[in-house]
Amino acid sequence: MTTLKKFTTSASKPLPVIILADVSGSMLGPPINMLNQAMAEMISSFAGVKDERAEIHVAVITFGGDAEVHTPLTPAAELAWTDMSAGGQTPMGSAFELARQMMEDKDAIPSRAFRPMVVLLSDGAPTDNWEPPLQGLLSGRAAKAERLAMGIGAADKAVLRKFLDDPEKPIFEASDASHIVDFFQFVTMSVTARSRSANPNALIPVNNPFQLG
Repeated sequence: MTTLKKFTTSASKPLPVIILADVSGSMLGPPINMLNQAMAEMISSFAGVKDERAEIHVAVITFGGDAEVHTPLTPAAELAWTDMSAGGQTPMGSAFELARQMMEDKDAIPSRAFRPMVVLLSDGAPTDNWEPPLQGLLSGRAAKAERLAMGIGAADKAVLRKFLDDPEKPIFEASDASHIVDFFQFVTMSVTARSRSANPNALIPVNNPFQLG
């Protein structure tokens, strides 16, 4: 008796992208508008990526007044972007803790998922107790994440450096918020390149192609 074997195509693995977005009061006006534009364009680009290996998922954690999950991890192709608003102080530590919880949650990010990318954007300094939450974000499952950081204007570069946890990785710096779109275009290219590579877990070299004036 012949046994027929069923051949199935394995489902794409999630490639999580978690954005930590400073939406404090100093981001009011053009900065938050540019950030919303950049996010919408990035998600639209990710939604158009078709690959059998990796499916890009996006989450957004905002910190301004409070830290909250603005957008839970969702496949980019299924995500309808909702604009963020700005106001309040800069509870970056609380955002770090929310990101840690998200990355430790195996329902949100299953073990089969590719290495997450965590992107931090800020134009100021934390106004809460940020160091213990950051240490949590740099340990456990969250320690495996790839990280990128952008500092705008008066951003605390020492905090961004500790977030990156890699002396070789550059901080993307801009004198004002006019280059937010440029930065997220770079994030888009980096993630898309990973999703289409033979090994989406491999880190993409970051040479800081722009020092934004």
